[in-house]
Amino acid sequence: MELKSQWHRLDPDTRRWLMDNPGCVVLPRTIATIVARVADEPVVRDQHGAIQLSAADVSFIRTRVHSAAAGEHRFFDAVQPGSPAPADAGNPDSAESGHLD
Repeated sequence: MELKSQWHRLDPDTRRWLMDNPGCVVLPRTIATIVARVADEPVVRDQHGAIQLSAADVSFIRTRVHSAAAGEHRFFDAVQPGSPAPADAGNPDSAESGHLD
């Protein structure tokens, strides 16, 4: 089984777990059960129900992590708590200046 070909069939929580644990080379039984359930082909599991990921699977997960991080933009407001809203920032009648004292 190649994880890349099954990725679209995994639920978002399972995909998130895999991306949150990109160094994991042996999937725990709970995650392995989910992966085996959606797989198009038989999945080899060990005596504990775990799945050993291939180097290609680990590389694929790491690529997904890096591409998700690259597409993630965080924006931060320049306004401090308690300061006026940006529309009021230029208003001289505003009660607060927006500057920290």
